[in-house]
Amino acid sequence: MNYSIIDVETTGSSPTIGKITEIAIYVFNGSEVIDSFTSLVNPECNIPWNITRLTGITNEMVEHAPKFYEIAKKIVELSANTLFVAHNASFDYSFIREEFKRLGYDYKRKTLCTVTLSRKLIPGMRSYSLGSLCEALSIKIENRHRADGDAQATVKLFSLLLNQHRTLESDLFTSRKGSLSEKQLAEIPGCCGVYYFYNLHHDLIYIGKSKNVHQRVLAHLNNQLTKKAMDMSDSIAAVDVSETGSELVALLLESEEIKKHQPFFNRIQKRSADHFGIFLDEDQQGYQHLIVRQMVEHDIPLTTFHFHQEALDYLHSCCLKYKLCRKLCHLEICQDTCFNVSTGGCSGACIGLETAENYNERVKEAIKQWTFASPNFFILEKGKNQEEWAVIKIADGRYMGYGFLHSMDSSDYQELLHDCIQRKKDNWEVRRIITNYLRKNHRRLRIVEY
Repeated sequence: MNYSIIDVETTGSSPTIGKITEIAIYVFNGSEVIDSFTSLVNPECNIPWNITRLTGITNEMVEHAPKFYEIAKKIVELSANTLFVAHNASFDYSFIREEFKRLGYDYKRKTLCTVTLSRKLIPGMRSYSLGSLCEALSIKIENRHRADGDAQATVKLFSLLLNQHRTLESDLFTSRKGSLSEKQLAEIPGCCGVYYFYNLHHDLIYIGKSKNVHQRVLAHLNNQLTKKAMDMSDSIAAVDVSETGSELVALLLESEEIKKHQPFFNRIQKRSADHFGIFLDEDQQGYQHLIVRQMVEHDIPLTTFHFHQEALDYLHSCCLKYKLCRKLCHLEICQDTCFNVSTGGCSGACIGLETAENYNERVKEAIKQWTFASPNFFILEKGKNQEEWAVIKIADGRYMGYGFLHSMDSSDYQELLHDCIQRKKDNWEVRRIITNYLRKNHRRLRIVEY
């Protein structure tokens, strides 16, 4: 196994608002360093004085350094097929993930934290900071609080831990299994479906979905990024699996089951759920209105947002792009014309100068990204075996449910498609799931309109 041992210096402690100013990567094969990369990074923002005092990195030093996107490919290549190792790994990993997220790339690596590892293998230390550990273990750190110096020290620390406890390597990195037995792990199928975690009291604590359930369960068991992830991993005593074959059915079943059972660790994740939506309405004159409001139970908005202002800003942008009326979008309260009439951004729908038919065509174009292309259709995807089809039904633009069909050879197959459907509840989340899935996978899915 190869390890990419990484350290970053940043402009602050929060990855969402902070930026990386320096990065060092050492690729370690368990015996020696086989590759490395170190660079200052232009964060494209000011470095606070207290950070400069700690790291010694100034605005002048990074002025002509490469920006993150210029070294992103190097980071991906060096860390590919390796275990991401760092001292306080959640910090370094979250900053790197956030930098890649800004570039539109989903950076994912399995991680190992040398703080956690040291606590397990060297219990009773006064402190587990990198400086304290290195001092206690006679590891010399050069250029403390610089990426290269700290990364080299982490390489030495990790090598020492690995060499002294070599017989534990597989257990530390690949066999963390909570309360599950080897037999239980072996019985988890590598299928596409929904999985259920239970604790020792057989309480359902988590529901998830994966294209390969076996690999995903192992990932949960080895996840040490956060205390919540470790708490859940340690609580898993049993796993049930519902095979779907179809990834879309797995997504829909997962959503349905979470709403029904509300397991403890899913509830923690849902605390940051969206609270505001954009809704479509129609007035007595036939003009369609787009309006932002807070969601209540059973609402089915066109799309959702976490923050009210975020939803308003998005609707503002739709008004500009599609020349919609600010008054009819409830962004402006006025007696006669909205402000956009004077700028040419509205054709006068607010006072009847534009027909409802013409105006509604632009509303239809604006909401196309959130609605189905056809009101009545089936989505067909491979099921649990080569002979089976998973079938999802949309009627009048609403989600009706899903089912499985074993043959499409009959001349009356459309009747069979209708008959195999198990009725499910329509809601905004399943519409979002289906819309997103269609957009990403439309080339490989079979669509049957009726």
